[in-house]
Amino acid sequence: MQGLISKASVLIEALPYIQQFHGAVVVVKTGGSFMEDATAVRGVLRDLVFMACAGMKPVLLHGGGKAISAQLKKEGVETRFINGLRYTCDKTIRIVDDVLHHQINADLVKTMREEGGRPCAVSGKSVLRAERIQEKDERGQEVDLGYVGRVVNVDTEGIHWILNRGETPIITPLGRDLAGATYNINADMAACQVAALLKARKLVFLSDVPGILMDPKNPESLISTIRRGEVDKLIDEGIVAGGMVPKLRSAAEALDAGCHQVHMIDGRLPHSLLLEMFTTQGIGTQIVAE
Repeated sequence: MQGLISKASVLIEALPYIQQFHGAVVVVKTGGSFMEDATAVRGVLRDLVFMACAGMKPVLLHGGGKAISAQLKKEGVETRFINGLRYTCDKTIRIVDDVLHHQINADLVKTMREEGGRPCAVSGKSVLRAERIQEKDERGQEVDLGYVGRVVNVDTEGIHWILNRGETPIITPLGRDLAGATYNINADMAACQVAALLKARKLVFLSDVPGILMDPKNPESLISTIRRGEVDKLIDEGIVAGGMVPKLRSAAEALDAGCHQVHMIDGRLPHSLLLEMFTTQGIGTQIVAE
């Protein structure tokens, strides 16, 4: 009996959050080595099904870097990164397109359906307007990244149409420009733009780290809350470094554009998404406005 009462207590704790976020759009981004853990990915998809049943409107945007690198190697195409972005030639963009749509997105849709959800496969090429990125090296010279782009507009009406049908969009990080060319887009940056233009209540990054740490070697040094005004200081002081820098900068831009909160959590932890959404304490790091 005590076990049953405990379960009921958990549901009661979640009630105010379910009420608060009923009808709210929540953008979730998955990627990195986390995507290689089939059990963790299935758990996240199950959490998304729960969120949808609780009245929220989740949107999933996924990466797929490691699977893409593996396929490029298999086909004898060199993998090269410039300023953290994958150089994307004609052959690379074809492989990226194929892996993202026919492997990763298809598997996510299939698994969510197995968990009782109502997924909708969405090609970023149909909802993300992109333009070519112009990067510069340390000498200020322009660097050719090939078909690498940034999101300049989002078909929010199309995404809302899917959400209003009671389905969960699962979006690939590809976009097209006005001429119809396809571009490879950093999934973190794409998720931030989608969240910003949808005016999402929350943007959640799921990865294989617990959040932002004061000491990257000490998981106990988790920073639970970061205010928008603290972002530059954390980067300038080197507390946030490496791959977390563009993620944190993108999160700040999403807040500036109208997204309410950004969360960075460890997707390997069972039900980490629900713990962050529906409990008082939460987990991971949240980035909030001033």
